[in-house]
Amino acid sequence: MVSEAPAGNSRPRPWLLVALGVAVAIFLANWMWPMTSATPAAPTSNQARSTQRRTEPEINPADLEIRLDALSAARPEAGAVERNPFRFQPKPPPPAPPAPKTPPGPLVNELPATPPGPPPPPPIPLKFIGIVEKEGLKVAAMSDCRSTYYGTEGQVIDGRYRLIKIGVESLVIEYVDGRGRTPIRLEGCPAR
Repeated sequence: MVSEAPAGNSRPRPWLLVALGVAVAIFLANWMWPMTSATPAAPTSNQARSTQRRTEPEINPADLEIRLDALSAARPEAGAVERNPFRFQPKPPPPAPPAPKTPPGPLVNELPATPPGPPPPPPIPLKFIGIVEKEGLKVAAMSDCRSTYYGTEGQVIDGRYRLIKIGVESLVIEYVDGRGRTPIRLEGCPAR
């Protein structure tokens, strides 16, 4: 036996046709309907130009004459140009005239050269490494990175230096004879 498949409905469904018709009607209405707005559209610049009429000046036929002799006439020569487009500064003043040369003569008021003073003392090699304060007495610790010295204000250190003032982060020291007063900041010796 041959079985036949039930034949499908060959007719389109009516609700599908109605929906398709409504969609086409909306599309055509939007496409063909004129768009209106509350404010009138401003004309574009091209429309404004096309409405204006150009008035061209009258041309005199005598002005159209070609003067070939003016082309062969001598032209003025170019002068010296002092314009520099890469410089935005005022023009510098002209150089001063050279001073008149006087013949060298013997100088009468020449002073003899003063002898140089004594050389400055060498820098103090001590480093300020710490401070101890107890009952109002400040003791500074100094080192020349070989040995350590301790002292209070006014005391002579290592027989060569006098400690003038001890501050919070520095001290002032000088040679015993009063030369070479130097402030020294709180720092340590370099690592060995």
